[in-house]
Amino acid sequence: MNRDELLDELSEDILTYVMQGAFPERELAQTISPSQLDERFEDYELLLDLHFILKSDVVEFVRELPRRLRSIRTETSTVSQTHRGTVNGHVNWGRTIKKRHTQNPRDGSLFVCDNRSENYDIPENLVLKKLLAVIYRTLRKADPLLKENYTWVQETWGDNEQLIDDLQRVVERNVHVRRIRDPKAYEPTERMLTTAAQSRQEIYREAASLLRSRTNIFQGDTEEIRSLLDETAITPDDEHALFELYVLFQFVATLEQLRNEQAQFKTIASDRQEVARIDGSKEFVLYHDNSARDRNLSFISEPDADREELGRSDTVQRVAQDVAGDYLGKEFENHTGRPDVIVLEIISEETNEHEYLITEVKNSTNTDTIRRGIKETLEYLAFLRVDDEFVFGTDDDGSYFGTGWNGLLVVQDLDAQTQSLAAQSGSDNEIKILQASELETELASVLEQIL
Repeated sequence: MNRDELLDELSEDILTYVMQGAFPERELAQTISPSQLDERFEDYELLLDLHFILKSDVVEFVRELPRRLRSIRTETSTVSQTHRGTVNGHVNWGRTIKKRHTQNPRDGSLFVCDNRSENYDIPENLVLKKLLAVIYRTLRKADPLLKENYTWVQETWGDNEQLIDDLQRVVERNVHVRRIRDPKAYEPTERMLTTAAQSRQEIYREAASLLRSRTNIFQGDTEEIRSLLDETAITPDDEHALFELYVLFQFVATLEQLRNEQAQFKTIASDRQEVARIDGSKEFVLYHDNSARDRNLSFISEPDADREELGRSDTVQRVAQDVAGDYLGKEFENHTGRPDVIVLEIISEETNEHEYLITEVKNSTNTDTIRRGIKETLEYLAFLRVDDEFVFGTDDDGSYFGTGWNGLLVVQDLDAQTQSLAAQSGSDNEIKILQASELETELASVLEQIL
């Protein structure tokens, strides 16, 4: 599969999972509520807001904000207050005389004074403040991402550090914005949005339009979400990362189909272990490009210290580790690296039995790269540990690679004739190899072996 084909496949998968989830077709006919989506996606609303603030019209709105705030609207109202012995404001003699006659006609110290005050809490300003609160809050939560040198950051907010500072200063210090009360949970109402949308001032019309767009996105409007992703979806520059994501989505879709249950998703992040989970009598946890440290999994390769004789390669590895440790004054562990995808099945919480499928992904048709992928997949299986104990095999039985269904290598489509999955199964190969185009039809057969 080339990059364009992968993007087409992924775009359909992303739309499916973000908007509807992998439901049977008969259930797709029934509309799905945002609350159901919230249950499937951790930080779902934050994820949508992160895309929302990447919209070009949102960035442009913030850019124009300082200039437009100079013409912010207020309503002037007259407030009457009763004073005794002092005058504060314009004396309303009609109300003063009436007040004196009703209380004490002889009290010449009583005055009713009128003062004009500016009211900032008009519908248009509440709409504006709600939008500013959404952008401000999301930018603060996205601060670690904005500090990274990602291309998508540089194309939006990355080259606009001053712009972010300006927004922060407006929200936190601008006297006009601070005088607008915080909108209540149910605000702005539709009437407030309509008032703002019909305003003569562009700042209010745009604020209403952006908030309406965000509301439609949160309500699961298909066209709004499709438009949002068309504008703000971020595709990796690295084709290998793109291929890994394609494999990841195929795993999720196939697991959901086999289990007839929906996965719970977590946003992929550098400090996250788990990407997706399917609960039930058997629990599945899917990891992407991670060693699943929170499951106490590791891939540490080291010579067996109990063996009396070491082979040549083991001796080199051991001596190199010892010399480096002595010279630098620290202990080293030889990690094999980490596979691209780990599928973990917890068969029973009571008996604590586990089964693993370790998957390596190589976006290549090169023979040497595929050979390296085979070697790496075998290493991952041989050195997979849980709580520092090897998962597969012992020195006595030598079955370091599991049943033959615990390791999978996925490669790009090859022009040459290769073994089918059925042929690989018959030859008792220690791992299985699938090409990209075979995932949809053959991945289920691999997963069924460990279910």
